[in-house]
Amino acid sequence: MPSRTQDAAAFDRAVDRVIQTEQDFLKTIRNFKPLVETYIQNVKPDLELGTVPTGDQYFLGKLDLNQGLNERNFVRQSRLSSWSDKLTSIYSLKYMPLGFTQMIFVDDRDFDRQHYNFSFAGREFLGEVRCIVINVEPREGSGNSRFLGKIWVEDEGYHIVRFNGTFTPHPRYTYKLDFDSWRLNALPGLWLPAYIYSQQSDEQYRFGRKLHFKAQTRLWGYDLQHAGDHQEFTQIMIDEPYFDRTGNGQDLSPLLSLRKAQYSAEENVVERLQIAGLMAPKGGVDKVLQTVVQNIAITNNLSDKLPDLRCRILLTTPLESFSIGHTIVLSRGLIDVLPDEATLAAILAHELAHIVLNHSFNIDYSFDERMFFPDEQSFRKLKFHRDSHMEDAADQKAIELLANSPYKDKLKNAGLFFQALEARGPELPNLIQARLGNALIAGKVSRLAALKRSAPELSIRDTDQIAALPLGGRVKLDPWSDRVELVDLKPVPLLNAAEKIPFEVTPFYPYLKRAPVQGRPLTARTTTVQPETQQARP
Repeated sequence: MPSRTQDAAAFDRAVDRVIQTEQDFLKTIRNFKPLVETYIQNVKPDLELGTVPTGDQYFLGKLDLNQGLNERNFVRQSRLSSWSDKLTSIYSLKYMPLGFTQMIFVDDRDFDRQHYNFSFAGREFLGEVRCIVINVEPREGSGNSRFLGKIWVEDEGYHIVRFNGTFTPHPRYTYKLDFDSWRLNALPGLWLPAYIYSQQSDEQYRFGRKLHFKAQTRLWGYDLQHAGDHQEFTQIMIDEPYFDRTGNGQDLSPLLSLRKAQYSAEENVVERLQIAGLMAPKGGVDKVLQTVVQNIAITNNLSDKLPDLRCRILLTTPLESFSIGHTIVLSRGLIDVLPDEATLAAILAHELAHIVLNHSFNIDYSFDERMFFPDEQSFRKLKFHRDSHMEDAADQKAIELLANSPYKDKLKNAGLFFQALEARGPELPNLIQARLGNALIAGKVSRLAALKRSAPELSIRDTDQIAALPLGGRVKLDPWSDRVELVDLKPVPLLNAAEKIPFEVTPFYPYLKRAPVQGRPLTARTTTVQPETQQARP
């Protein structure tokens, strides 16, 4: 059995490898420009519900580390426009997105023995990945904003895969934030930041008030140079059957020429959103949504008239759905919070109604030069809003479509969902604000309001009534490839109303796996570190 001296020497070697690997990571990460999304909910205590949201903020940007920590924002931040706004800002808390982005690093300057003490804390599996857990404490006098907490190090390449703690001591006029930061194995030997959960509930800030919030930060779009369904140079472009090919070998008729132009516009937009990192590539989730759409179309005798219906996934958190020509788009955040398939069908039926009613799509997007703009201007250059008359007509048509669908007797939860959306909407304006299409709430009234008439009354304290789910529970996003998949989670019995948390932010706890190595099976390797008796080093 190894002696304590041997254990200490093995642990020291492990720490040296971790330090070197983290320094290599800091060099590697500068080669990427991922998208970074942070969604923050301010909360307040509630006797029965634990906490409830009181406001929210949203940031989306592209991270560029070549010139320090820098973000190019996709979403315009509000500006102070008057003296009263400036006065109000004194009493409110403004969050800076880069403060959350900083949490992808343990220490981006001085992660070494000169600035930190390291001690063994244990061993633990995170999913399938065996890890060494190490306490990390800043040395006295090492400076501000040093990491204090634990790191989890996978025991093959000694990469940090998780770190949980805070930065301390924080400079004046900043706030201490607790966070849990996760990295995923994108490629063999490459672990990249993917998720950060942060919260604070007891930090004092202006005028004796307490900082109380929860936040999720996601990173994706690491491999955007290969994004887009048509980006491979060797790929042959094959048109999908969007328009009739009758008369093959001849010029298209005026009508078919129009359909071709409409299809080109639709393809241009879908491809541009994907290249910008805002839309997932084609995948299995699209097919699940498309099956639901086809269920509605077939029972309404529409499948022959609309053989070209498609569904795609917007990768962002805010709840929105819209249509681009014959392509229906739902955001990842919206799919996350939907309680069941019938509610999903209701959302899809509204967008299908726009297509059935031939609500026009801007054919100007068929001109390729319209797609020449920086990625961060996507929300300003691409708009798919409908006017109120079109929205009302789509609601009415959607109710007709649902009445003839397999979901006609299962829509009570859909009505409850829209009730919950109306109830929480005022406190969560950034969650319900659509960036590309129409918001699910217009004024104080939700979309498909007629569904609420057949639904029971919303009871936020009834654990048997689930009107909406928390964020992050249905869709898993691969930060390297931007592919998404549905997570098949078993229902967990609720202990009390505080666990319902509709539309709310929750911690991350991903199931870690190693990226497969070609030609080598993934098996656990025996580590040389025997740390059970290792004590803290001075």
